[in-house]
Amino acid sequence: MTEAAGRDGRSRVRDARRVVVKVGSSSLAGANGGALDLDRLRGLVDVLAHRRLAGSQVVLVSSGAIAAGLGPLGLSRRPRALALQQAAAAVGQGALVAAYQQAFGAHGLTVGQVLLTIDDVTRRGHYTNARRTLDELLRLGVVPVVNENDTVATQEIRFGDNDRLAALVAHLIRADALVLLTDVDGLYTDRPGRPGARRIDLVDDPAILEQIEIGGTGSSVGSGGMATKVEAATIANAAGIPAVLTSAPTVAAALAGEDVGTVFLPPRQRKAARSRTLWLRHATAAKGRLTVDDGAVRALTTKGRSLLPAGVVGVSGTFLEGDAVDVCAPDGSVVARGLVAYSSAELPKLLGRSTKELAADLGPEYEREVIHRDHLVLTTDRP
Repeated sequence: MTEAAGRDGRSRVRDARRVVVKVGSSSLAGANGGALDLDRLRGLVDVLAHRRLAGSQVVLVSSGAIAAGLGPLGLSRRPRALALQQAAAAVGQGALVAAYQQAFGAHGLTVGQVLLTIDDVTRRGHYTNARRTLDELLRLGVVPVVNENDTVATQEIRFGDNDRLAALVAHLIRADALVLLTDVDGLYTDRPGRPGARRIDLVDDPAILEQIEIGGTGSSVGSGGMATKVEAATIANAAGIPAVLTSAPTVAAALAGEDVGTVFLPPRQRKAARSRTLWLRHATAAKGRLTVDDGAVRALTTKGRSLLPAGVVGVSGTFLEGDAVDVCAPDGSVVARGLVAYSSAELPKLLGRSTKELAADLGPEYEREVIHRDHLVLTTDRP
């Protein structure tokens, strides 16, 4: 950790021409709130509007739809039932966007609502469409307000929190910086308030994170905690994007490059991860599991090979061709994730057989990998 590296990271945020800012539910509605705090929202918008009018392009990833829907539905806390979450989001999303329209409109700026699901950043056609839409909104001078489409997303096809979504959006639009806003003013060596706890100014080496305990729970109106924000910063770094983790009241200082929050800086010696690697690791939800033998584990992890039917010894879950699945060693540990070339209904009859044998018995279309190495990411590839 060096002071010079910290200054470099903050200057990159200060000079960013395209920046993604993520704000959580508790920053907009309070830790236990069931309605939007319009003063908080307007305070954030004032800062972002100033940045936009100064010449930068700004994308706001905003939680708060479910929180905004709690009050009108007579609920005091974020519901556990998915259907009730979806109902709250349907009620609250309109109120959230209306509040942003009014607040940005006071600065002469237009907002555009963009609701995304996992498919929009994992399936290539959807990914391209999402990028094109966001690029065009930015070209037109609009401030995109992005949220997960909670009204239709199910447990199997959701991001789970907007921190990860923000990092993937930053990668999607090739942002210069990511700012993650939370309830505390940075990452600490211990729980803030405890004796000896100090703010970590800079994370430029993953080893730093191994030395601290990171909490994983969020507020009663949100779905993310500190662990999800650290993960989001790590995803952004893997794409070569610096990130700042700070509190909503200090967002102006963070965007100005001042010494607030925690800067996460991509290691200089590491190349930015390929798009597909980021999609597979961070944006896909595994639909099933393939258990492979020790020989296949070695071929995947040490030789960079594709996964062939001969190395697969077990299949679980229900999936279609092109879905993401986890690849597991005999002891059950996950060694990779990839896009499978066969469905769960078709694959069992192919197990343990060579591709040449399968082609001879079933036809030439079966002389292919279960997962091609270009569609596979190892657990050891984590940045």
